[in-house]
Amino acid sequence: MRRAATAGLDALPAAEIADGVRSGAFAAEAVVDACLERIGNREETVGAWEYLDADLARRQARAVDGARIKGPLAGVPVGIKDVIATFDMPTGMGSPIYADYRPPADASCVARLRAAGAVILGKTVTCEFAGLTPGRTANPRDPAHTPGGSSSGSAAAVADHMAPVALGTQTGGSVVRPSSYCGVIGYKPSFGAFSLAGVFPAAESLDTLGLHARSVDDIALLFSALAGGPSRSAREPPSDPVFGLCRTWWWDDAQSETRDAVEGAAGRVAGAGFEVRDLTLPDEFRRLSEARAVINARERAMAMADAWERSRELISPGLQDTVREGLALPYGDYVDALRLMDSCRARAEEVFAGCDAILTPAVDGEAPRGLGDTGSPRFQSLWTMLRTPAMTLPTHAGPRGLPVGIQLVAPWRRDDLLFGIGRRLTEVLS
Repeated sequence: MRRAATAGLDALPAAEIADGVRSGAFAAEAVVDACLERIGNREETVGAWEYLDADLARRQARAVDGARIKGPLAGVPVGIKDVIATFDMPTGMGSPIYADYRPPADASCVARLRAAGAVILGKTVTCEFAGLTPGRTANPRDPAHTPGGSSSGSAAAVADHMAPVALGTQTGGSVVRPSSYCGVIGYKPSFGAFSLAGVFPAAESLDTLGLHARSVDDIALLFSALAGGPSRSAREPPSDPVFGLCRTWWWDDAQSETRDAVEGAAGRVAGAGFEVRDLTLPDEFRRLSEARAVINARERAMAMADAWERSRELISPGLQDTVREGLALPYGDYVDALRLMDSCRARAEEVFAGCDAILTPAVDGEAPRGLGDTGSPRFQSLWTMLRTPAMTLPTHAGPRGLPVGIQLVAPWRRDDLLFGIGRRLTEVLS
């Protein structure tokens, strides 16, 4: 096998890395070396990684290089959010409670990636227990601004070419928001698309595994490895997809850059000959934000039961407040919130009637200044509660030059449609 120089390999998309390693154009170890070199140059500024073992990463890469049969992710370095179990690396949950904790086994998603030939590069920084209390990660576009959360390290690492792809999780907006802030593609699949075995739960009625990448094709490639589905859309999207433009109730409160991004994208889509229809959500959906707060508090309190009883003093004040709120909630209020969520989910098909995908805001605006506020989840959590697949595309920039994504949403279980229309939209907006 020809040993390619490391220069430029860190910038390649995952699909090109896998093709190159399988064809012998370059070695998996060379790709890992390129990523490690980039990390060495930038980690002090960005702070994306909770755990790295360069020797372990290189050993994995050499095993891929020496394998007779190389998988679909051959040699692709992947960052893993530090709430996802890895048997050969600590899994710290962003909390001192789990300092140096070594799980006995990989999470299902990590095992699937290894089986496909991926190199598990390291563990990325997460907000405490995938919540709101941030770690040390800064936005690679401007370190004075937040990368978002809670999948902060994963989004930042991909944006800064430290890894081509990374795993995150989303309970409210923890994949879509940091991806928008950092300027990469963030994908939250249909609820239940990926196994969560080995992922520390936040709110189990809402939790989803998610992906950060720099191309839609890389998202589809990882979907194939994780879910066993096709790496390309099983069914090509309509040649003339109809887009629903959904501003939501928070439109007037969003920053001007968000409104400009969404309406600018809609205008260019219409200019390309596709139909764009204004879409208004049913009034019942207005109550989903309140319902999510109830479900999130209750289910986080249940997931944190052991830590609450034995290590309460090591939990951040903000998360302590959430746990107390959840413990104090009447069970009937929790059930009512679940019923509302179920009712709205049952009406989701009605929402998509007459359109193939929804174009909607991803975030309030550019990433907030400072590292203490990871931003608002309101534009993301609505679709999380509806179980729909969603993707943010890095198509615009705000007044400070920071990224502002737009969000594309497809019907539940139509992730293949989301990939196809996402590719089409990327072509139109590029």
